[in-house]
Amino acid sequence: MESKVSNYEKACIQWQEKFLQWDLEELQKKVPELKEEGEYLTLYHYARKYGIHKKKGTIEALEDSDPVSNTTKFNIYTLLGFATPGAALTNDWVPFEQLKNARPFGPAFQRGVIRAFALTFAGHGRELEEACIRLKGQKLRYADVGYQLDAFACMPLRFLFWEEDEEFDAQANILYDRSATDFIHVESTVSVASEGLYRLAQAAGIPVKGSTFQL
Repeated sequence: MESKVSNYEKACIQWQEKFLQWDLEELQKKVPELKEEGEYLTLYHYARKYGIHKKKGTIEALEDSDPVSNTTKFNIYTLLGFATPGAALTNDWVPFEQLKNARPFGPAFQRGVIRAFALTFAGHGRELEEACIRLKGQKLRYADVGYQLDAFACMPLRFLFWEEDEEFDAQANILYDRSATDFIHVESTVSVASEGLYRLAQAAGIPVKGSTFQL
């Protein structure tokens, strides 16, 4: 486990070095949600504001003092690195397995994200709804609890949850706009969903259950 975390830390350092070589004007054209604020380029990831230091390439939380996880850093760096110029939302919502090149990762995604989502909020539908509201989610008309959350402004995800009953265990799903892989590497769509699960659990004040992809 320690070596895995270390590998991701190394990956973030490598991305940090790549950032320092990028043309920031071109980067802002490619990722329009980036805003220039003093020493930083800023953006929001699940309603939390981050700044990428223009001269250091480091990623910092700008509105709180909590540490920034490797997952968050990796998601932001890979968004900046893989976004396709001119990419746009399609409003065509699909499960993970239908994203471009995602099928080989499907079983692991089901175990490490969807099952963990269902297990975490089983019996806690009210807390999930309150957490979605705290993360500025947009309520959907289907599922027992369904909200659209902005992982990034260019990458909304739909978190759907059905509460357990006498016949069925709690069920969950996460839908992506089909354009997601135009903005980020397909493997990063997994960590983006995992980060959403952790942010929801944190906002709900309950621990995440099951095996997950948190880095």
